[in-house]
Amino acid sequence: MKFSVMVTAGLLASASLIAAPTAAKAVVSVSADPLEGLNVDVPAKKFVLKNGLTLIVHEDKSAPLVAVNIWYHVGSKNEPKGRSGFAHLFEHLMFNGSEHFNDDFFKATEKLGASDQNGTTSVDRTNYFQTVPKASLDSILWLESDRMGHLLGAIDQAKLDEQRAVVKNEKRQGENSPYSKAQDLIIAATTPYDHPYDHSTIGSMDDLDAASLDDVKQWFRDYYGPSNAVLVLAGDITPEEALVKVEKYFGDIGPGAPVSQPKSWVVKKTGTVRETAYVRAAQPVFIRVWNVSDYASADTDYLQFFAQTLAGSRTSPLVKRLVIDKQLATSAEASVNNREIGGQFSIEVAAKPGG
Repeated sequence: MKFSVMVTAGLLASASLIAAPTAAKAVVSVSADPLEGLNVDVPAKKFVLKNGLTLIVHEDKSAPLVAVNIWYHVGSKNEPKGRSGFAHLFEHLMFNGSEHFNDDFFKATEKLGASDQNGTTSVDRTNYFQTVPKASLDSILWLESDRMGHLLGAIDQAKLDEQRAVVKNEKRQGENSPYSKAQDLIIAATTPYDHPYDHSTIGSMDDLDAASLDDVKQWFRDYYGPSNAVLVLAGDITPEEALVKVEKYFGDIGPGAPVSQPKSWVVKKTGTVRETAYVRAAQPVFIRVWNVSDYASADTDYLQFFAQTLAGSRTSPLVKRLVIDKQLATSAEASVNNREIGGQFSIEVAAKPGG
């Protein structure tokens, strides 16, 4: 069975996706800004510590729980050549112990009653999160501050080799999925070699093998300082309580090195690139991709609304036509990969087997 990837040239403007009606039956006044009048209010208070750590607190007394979420502004786009996959590899190492708790991070959080716990890495950021009972908040803040400020002394070659093997196994598992080749084809067709998004977050086997202990320690020094992080506490805690606790546990950590981030770099393409790959799968999948604006652009917000309108439900036009009415496909999706320096709009259709 095959799947096809089509990359269409040029930038996808939000207006260009909306077909003009063939006949107007009535004149309706519509605001030029579809977000006008939309009011989303999630009350929160923001603080910045002297070391640059940003703290955001949302108070919610509905349950005696606090969600703790730390985002570091570093992802696979920050990886140097020859070190793809490094941001994700480092995420794994953050769970292997710090200088004052040199053991599996999950052993501690299990005793604290933590839930909804994990870490993730994207092209733009790495985050670590868990929800704990309010009584465990001091303990989890201590653990998080210890791995932010005191990780280097706990990292050794054995831990690096262990987590490298885990990540390589994750990569093998991903490559065994039927349509895994699509991501590499899309990256190659849409992104030039010297662009920060020119490789996958999981990286290559050769680059993972090349990662050294010195690389790990330098990555920590370069990107894991408080000034490159945002800590969010949401739940049964007041902003004033939160600030006192965070200053207690994080306030004495040095700010870390200043971090320079890539600026907006939307890749403009000309022409159309078509790729076809043959895989062992029950049905063909067709994917069409456009390079679009970065996450700070209003056009990206409009495209996300458009994606939902186009294929967000059974009554949306793409799903209704291809899946419900014509029964040519088993699924039809539209989405925006909302990235910091340049996004992508994609349409993915899984054709009906034998169709």
